[in-house]
Parts: sequence; structure tokens; C-alpha cells
Amino acid sequence: MGCVSTTAHVGESQVLGIIPTALAEGNFEGKTVGEELQVPTLQNRIWKMFDNSDAFIALPGGIGTLEEIFQIAS
Repeated sequence: MGCVSTTAHVGESQVLGIIPTALAEGNFEGKTVGEELQVPTLQNRIWKMFDNSDAFIALPGGIGTLEEIFQIAS
């Protein structure tokens, strides 16, 4: 995801990184390009992504990626 967001940012597209506060306090804080929005929970992250996106692309991931796909599709 970092490569995709960096490329979009370099191409002058708007990039918004939405991250749960618990993860932001670890090694991820400040490593996003563009704007970073912290939310309290993963569920809030999914709804913020839905509210702020025009389209979705699912990159290979794990169970969390599947959950996000099903949440957005429903």
C-alpha cells in the first residue's frame, strides 16, 4: 500500500491515510504520505474510508482485508 499511496501522492492525487489510534502510537505514525486521520477503532476506519472514497482497490492481504471488502460491499 505504501508504494501505491506514494505514487498517487507524487502524481499530485489526494492521499488520505486512515489509521486506528492504537496503531498510530506504534511504528506507523508519521510514515504515511498526504493527510493522516486517526480514528478510535478499526470499525471507525472502515466507515471513514467509505465516507472519504470514490472507489476501492483491494490489495492482497489477510483476514482483515476480507473483512474490509465485505463491509464496503454490503
